[in-house]
Amino acid sequence: MNAVLSFILVLGILIFVHELGHFLFSKLFKVRVLKFSLGFGNKLIGKQWGETEYLISAFPLGGYVKMYGEQPGEEVAEADKEVSFSHKTVGQRFWIVFGGPLFNLLFAVLVFWLMFVFAGMPDLVDTTKIGEVSVGSAAEKAGLLKGDLILTINDHKMTSWEQVSSSVKESGGKKMQLVVQRGKEVLTIEATPVRDKVKNIFGEPTEERYLLGMSRAEDVVYSKVSLLESVMLALEHTWSMIVLTVMGLVKMLQRIIPASELGGPIRIAEIAGEQFKAGWINLIHFTGLLSVNLGILNLLPIPILDGGHLVFLSIEAIRRKPMGEMALMRAQQVGMALLGTLMIFVFYNDIARLVQRWM
Repeated sequence: MNAVLSFILVLGILIFVHELGHFLFSKLFKVRVLKFSLGFGNKLIGKQWGETEYLISAFPLGGYVKMYGEQPGEEVAEADKEVSFSHKTVGQRFWIVFGGPLFNLLFAVLVFWLMFVFAGMPDLVDTTKIGEVSVGSAAEKAGLLKGDLILTINDHKMTSWEQVSSSVKESGGKKMQLVVQRGKEVLTIEATPVRDKVKNIFGEPTEERYLLGMSRAEDVVYSKVSLLESVMLALEHTWSMIVLTVMGLVKMLQRIIPASELGGPIRIAEIAGEQFKAGWINLIHFTGLLSVNLGILNLLPIPILDGGHLVFLSIEAIRRKPMGEMALMRAQQVGMALLGTLMIFVFYNDIARLVQRWM
């Protein structure tokens, strides 16, 4: 239940923010907005305010802003050309289309800023506590568990994870004696490091050295920062998330990250539920990260996405005339086919994960 509620809350906010970007830029350039919808498909509820109908529609995975004169070849009355999307300059239409992704990125900055203002700057506690033990690793075989606090290695006191890492790295593959505290017990455990490849966050091998197959616990403390510092931290963190998202897409195209890692709505709902259980800070951070992802993915040069429309507008600016209606129609059909295929694929991945978990 938490997963469903968190998913609806997070995705609803992000869709609203995205469509609000399109809506406000439309209003800025005096384009008539006919509909503002959260969701696609059949109308569930709606309200007419002024020239715009505000809707909540049946299929929640998206939304749209319908503008007057938006469709190629749409008949526009002479008296209404000044409020028609297609009769605005290329630059104005560019900003209207770009407004959605832009608002998602700006919203991420706002979310991270609020997190830094109210919670503070997160710092990892330098600890010798084990956070994760890899399946099938030397640490697991030796009997080390998540939560174990490493006191000594080969009679040398451990006060930081860097000391633990260095001791394993310099072991030469020889058996090591670890004294760990597990709850109220103090245990002596022998483990033999194995030479293996160290991988980065994208799964790429960076170096080969002796490892036990465990990582430190990510215990976090928060330190207060000023309003100005929190703004700078929010901008830096948003930029880091943008770079990470773009790099992730590149690594996926290079097949370094397998396509099976792609997640759809079910996976997003699961993660949202997990972050909700972990605390409001985790959920807020996840919302900011998802907003960055939504902004960047919408900028991909795929017809039917905002990025595809921006490509068409760029071509129009270079050619000094719009693309032909038939070419636009064909491109949008290709975009819909690609997007539909991708949706089917991510749903398949989500269901496959669930089936694997149940088996």
